[in-house]
Amino acid sequence: MNAEQKPAPSQWQPGVTPDEVMHRHGMIGKPVSRLDGPLKVAGKARFAAEVPYEHLAHAALVHSSIARGRISELKTEAARAAPGVILVLTYQNMPRLQNPPLFGSAPKAVGASTLPVMQNEHITWNGQPVALVLAETHEQAEYAASLIEVRYDVLPAKTDFDAAKRQARAPDTILGEPPAIEIGDAEANLQAAAFKVDATYRTPRYNHNAIELHAATVAWQGDELTVHDATQMLNGTAWTIAQLFGIDEKNVRVLSPYVGGGFGGKALWDHQILAIAAARLAQRPVRIVLSRASVFRIVGGRTTTEQRVALGATQDGQLTALIHTGVAAMTPYNACPEQFSFPARHLYATQALKVAQQVADMDMMVNTFMRAPGESIGTFALESAIDELAGQMQLCPIELRRRIEPSKDPVSGLPFSSRHLLEAYQRGAERFGWDQRNPVPRSRRDGEWLIGMGVATATYPYYRMPGAAARIKLTNDGHLTVSIAAHEMGMGTATAQSQHVAERFGLPLEQVTFELGDTTLAAGSLAGGSSQTASIAAAVIAAGEQLIDQLLMLATGDSPLAGFKRDQVEAINGGLAVRGDTTRAETYAAILQRAGRTALQCEAPAPEPAELQHYSMHSFGAQFCEVKVSAITGEVRVTRFLGSFDTGRILNPKTAASQFRGGIVMGIGLALTEATEFDPRSGRIMNPSLAEYHVPVHLDVPEIDVMWTDIADPHSPIGARGIGEIGITGVGAAIANAVYNATGKRIRDLPITLDKLL
Repeated sequence: MNAEQKPAPSQWQPGVTPDEVMHRHGMIGKPVSRLDGPLKVAGKARFAAEVPYEHLAHAALVHSSIARGRISELKTEAARAAPGVILVLTYQNMPRLQNPPLFGSAPKAVGASTLPVMQNEHITWNGQPVALVLAETHEQAEYAASLIEVRYDVLPAKTDFDAAKRQARAPDTILGEPPAIEIGDAEANLQAAAFKVDATYRTPRYNHNAIELHAATVAWQGDELTVHDATQMLNGTAWTIAQLFGIDEKNVRVLSPYVGGGFGGKALWDHQILAIAAARLAQRPVRIVLSRASVFRIVGGRTTTEQRVALGATQDGQLTALIHTGVAAMTPYNACPEQFSFPARHLYATQALKVAQQVADMDMMVNTFMRAPGESIGTFALESAIDELAGQMQLCPIELRRRIEPSKDPVSGLPFSSRHLLEAYQRGAERFGWDQRNPVPRSRRDGEWLIGMGVATATYPYYRMPGAAARIKLTNDGHLTVSIAAHEMGMGTATAQSQHVAERFGLPLEQVTFELGDTTLAAGSLAGGSSQTASIAAAVIAAGEQLIDQLLMLATGDSPLAGFKRDQVEAINGGLAVRGDTTRAETYAAILQRAGRTALQCEAPAPEPAELQHYSMHSFGAQFCEVKVSAITGEVRVTRFLGSFDTGRILNPKTAASQFRGGIVMGIGLALTEATEFDPRSGRIMNPSLAEYHVPVHLDVPEIDVMWTDIADPHSPIGARGIGEIGITGVGAAIANAVYNATGKRIRDLPITLDKLL
């Protein structure tokens, strides 16, 4: 490429220039049905436990029954002699592995903990795998596993949160942010405030219960490993497995085209690692599918917390103090401190701020990310306290939030990239009928049912993960294929990104293919932190610019585009046209055919997420809830719910509405029905099934209304911010505030069960 052919600067620069495609009107914003829907309905979408292999062996696990100690005796003879058994794997014959590199310790590390996987006799949590059985059938493996006898030397264990929190420590960081921040003297301001709230809020453990059980089908061919996995971190899983087994990352292929629900739990756990080791020893392909109980035992969830929120305000409703501190249970082997203080750092203007988080080390299964980790339970505490303060001041809770709306980020001082929270509140209040709310608790009644309304703020940070790239192939029939090792967990990734690609390149949707779910494709980012849409979009923009540069290099001679640069043309009608003169245009097919090319391919990484250095970037929303509470039994029913969101540009209203509603449903479970019962005497989870751990079902959930501002964020690619997690944030508080309005009882300990209301 000579000097005259130097590429034009990017038309979207992170944090500097808006992405022009978000101002067009076409495919972006259309309610397109999910492209993967027909495949799933027809049973043609293969999940990790459905991939066929010849001579496939099936695995079953044996779990420890103590929280801390060592194995003193392990009897496996009966299991080895059982019908169909191929291999019994224990620490005695387990291949020697490296310890897992912990998530965040390296760019691609996704280890759930630093604990060795079945490398010795030591036990560190109740439920830890102590043996794996391989057999010809799943039933044979499960039966043989039941024959294994294990005896232990038991050591004292920290399994009581109330005891552990007395020795709480400050972690080094909270996901890269300082664990404590103080601006001014919040404690002194609190004491001097005209109005004040100072309360403690508690949230329990919650467990992941995706529809698809955790599963993997693995096979070795020489030193090359193929892993069909249910994961939301493809490239990280491949890299981490390579480190564990001491092989080249290029020899590990991970495929995960479809995942039946993730929410943070579909990561790299012991079961995949053990299956890979067993497959290598047995020289057979291996399938492992966790039982629901095993998911509770070896897959982390949301950890328990105790939070203090204290607010001080002036007579006219200005915050003089905002304090959000507390402790979360964790282990010394992981780094998921449940960032419940994050909303308090960015939501409201205050004269003085104090946030601080500690962790209490326990002998338990390591906790992990779970839909809006930290923010979902942090907003429960903060937004309940805001509601209580508004009640003290005899002020509408929405009006109080209007008075403490910040003009810039309270901690960083950065301007917000785009913030229309008050508009979301106003529009939501009008649609929900907030003016019908009686601020006096226990004022509305329908027979035995007390009726109340509550509201709370939803918020979740914008993330764009580094490392994503996109591969684009354009064929001479005008068809465009984009290939990224991205993830489809039911949120419509392929559909929304196909719309984005069609919009950006001026193509009909049927001329676009979006390939994902395979580490042989261009490197993707993990599907977490509501980051995948922006991360993919930025990579597509970068690769697309290279593609257009290459097309213009081919457009020579009598081409109407000859001599023009990228910033002088635009994509339209299946090709490129000179800006301001659409008569000077040529289709992609014509450009390639003239040049005698059958295809054109390029690959490019996304630029670093520099927009986060210039702006404070978050999604926002207002959650409105109506409940009925039985004055006789204390039963709580959510009768109406509305989420009003400000999340930037909505790429697909149909899939977006589904994401918002799904988050709200999960928030109803967080508030009313879900809790992992953890026995403080033994560290054992006592309700490891959907029969005893109650996720919301149809009868628990009313019709959920959702709406959004659809105001593009000018500093995000395609103007979009994340929507996957914000739906759950604020829901717990909105329900708790509605329950208070109905009953006059302020519940600060989730879940809100009838015994707390009687």
